[in-house]
Amino acid sequence: MSDLKVVRETKTLRELTLDKLRDAIVQGYFKPGVRLVERTLCDELGVSRTIVREVLRHLETEGLVEVIARQGPVVAQLNPAQVSEIYELRGLLEANAARACAEHSTPELVKQLRDIRKKIEAAFKAGDLPTVLAFTERFYEALFEGAQRTVSLAVVKTLNARINRLRALTIATPGRSAESNREMNKMLDAIERRDGDAAFAASIAHIGRTAELALAALAQRSEEGAAEA
Repeated sequence: MSDLKVVRETKTLRELTLDKLRDAIVQGYFKPGVRLVERTLCDELGVSRTIVREVLRHLETEGLVEVIARQGPVVAQLNPAQVSEIYELRGLLEANAARACAEHSTPELVKQLRDIRKKIEAAFKAGDLPTVLAFTERFYEALFEGAQRTVSLAVVKTLNARINRLRALTIATPGRSAESNREMNKMLDAIERRDGDAAFAASIAHIGRTAELALAALAQRSEEGAAEA
């Protein structure tokens, strides 16, 4: 039997469009509730309507787009109850992964995690928030992989688009860079010591704080929207 492996050097136009539109929503270029008009998107992105429709359907499955009767696709609103649930799920999955990561800790794994954290901190200092988001996602992939929690990682990946959208809110909070670094380094120190309970507690504390910041940012945005109305 011949080799069935598909070798692809570059992303398809659909994948590139998906990445671009997802980033535009996550980073706030398209605000919650804004209509996503196919013809306008075709002009802005320089792609066909077929590709735009496919991408919008995909983003709907990720929770970034919702279809409203008589309006069509719009940027999904950030509902406080749903946001709380997302952070609750993160707490369950990530804290358990942090504990397991500490139990499976090796010098090589700790170095890998610290190297990624250095890149995140450098991006924070440079004010490069898209890079902060990209490396933060990579950090958690390495954490789950080091914890040998592949099923949990698969579940987290289904939430990544919504998680990154919330991260974009929290990392823009003044002073969040130093605060986040302290929280994450505390967890890494526990992982290096192979102290599962401390890693679990540090992860819970970190996620609890980010949940507070996200909900506060949503409340402020809601107040600003009401004032403008």
